Amino acid sequence: MKLFQVRKGQFVYYNNELHKVYAVKPMFKKSIHLYRLKDMQQVLTRASDIYLYKPAHMDSFIFYGKRFTIDKNKRPNSGDYILITKPAPDFLDHYSLNEIEKVDHVEDGNVVTTRDNGVKHHEYVVMVPGVLDDSQDIAYYDKSLVTEEQKEADESPKQLLEVDEDLTPVVGDIYFDNKTGTKAMIVARTADEVIFGHGVRVHVTELLDDSKYTLVYRVEEDI
Repeated sequence: MKLFQVRKGQFVYYNNELHKVYAVKPMFKKSIHLYRLKDMQQVLTRASDIYLYKPAHMDSFIFYGKRFTIDKNKRPNSGDYILITKPAPDFLDHYSLNEIEKVDHVEDGNVVTTRDNGVKHHEYVVMVPGVLDDSQDIAYYDKSLVTEEQKEADESPKQLLEVDEDLTPVVGDIYFDNKTGTKAMIVARTADEVIFGHGVRVHVTELLDDSKYTLVYRVEEDI
């Protein structure tokens, strides 16, 4: 795969596992910056070491320790996660290819996400929790190379907390939203989401994407 074919947001395989491109920096030797979708670990690599994959209906993959299946026919409800596959944001919206966002409410098939983005019905597909009948597992390029022990560990949110303890955001941390220019403090969190003081809710993985958020203050640094 040539460098000019790689762009932010694409799903790719690297070391047999599904990743997402979060930056392309041609000036660097390892110009492709990836997140591993199963745990959001960052990787720097070359275009020649990755294989492009375009997600499709009934594909099943692991997102931060949880299994989801893409269903283009499902109508979203509040609380569902969506994958934005055909982004066409309006002027005030902030999202791009293969963004994963949570639905706040639905308006005639269009959704408003917890990040206050308005996403039209033809721009997204719904991520259904778990494995659906007739789904295709795309978490691994070659499933025969993956042991049952690894599969079980990959779908364990508990293990994620142990691995990412130093990166896990806590109440009191302050982040700067690079796209909206807003600085806010985390006032509450669930197992996989944080809630900022101005009411915006985001998945914890979004805070690991330095193109979206910049850590301004960390509570534990003063302990």
